[in-house]
Amino acid sequence: MRLFCFAYAGASAAIFREWINLLAPSLEVMAVELPGHGSRRDEEPFCAMGPLIDNLVPALLPELNKPFAIFGHSLGALIGYELARQLYTRAGLQPRRLFVAGHSAPNCKRSSKLVHNLPEEEFIAELRRLNGTPPDILANSELMSLMLPLLRADFCMNETYQHRSSPVLSCPVSAYGAIADTEVSSEDISAWRSITKGPFSSLLFEGDHFFIHAATPLLVRQIELELTAH
Repeated sequence: MRLFCFAYAGASAAIFREWINLLAPSLEVMAVELPGHGSRRDEEPFCAMGPLIDNLVPALLPELNKPFAIFGHSLGALIGYELARQLYTRAGLQPRRLFVAGHSAPNCKRSSKLVHNLPEEEFIAELRRLNGTPPDILANSELMSLMLPLLRADFCMNETYQHRSSPVLSCPVSAYGAIADTEVSSEDISAWRSITKGPFSSLLFEGDHFFIHAATPLLVRQIELELTAH
């Protein structure tokens, strides 16, 4: 089975490198590198969900010639969800299981605060508050000048996303959160139940919004258990 993985805002596919050795050999990690990120940093990043999904569907269809699952964290959870919906609508395909982590359900009430268009100083302060960007990078003006356009594009995609209630998925969905996440509550995680007619489960890990790093072994083990059980 192939596990397609989508990272959080600003991150590259490299954050999933460790997963290759932690998951069973029967699970093939397919970490998706989006334009503007990591090895594709010279490409223009997408700042809206629709055009990104229009790009992803034809690019990934040739890789869906065996059973597959999707995992996404934070912005990646939203991308994974929309990808699953569009694969179903356009190609009649659904993942064996959709894993969403560190993001509120798409039908939850969203904050009216827009971060992506804040002045640079305020934008960097918000990045510092979220605790997802290493302090040494935040303090490096040269690096930040390179990263800010990508981060603004990713934040814009998340903040301008408009949820449509249909189609509802029928595949199993697992939603993961963190006990100390101040951005996404346990209720926000449980609310993912509404996006599927299939089985649903939710689980909270120790850590903050970026528990994907602190709890990697436990998270990967849980994913493997759920895929194996399926």
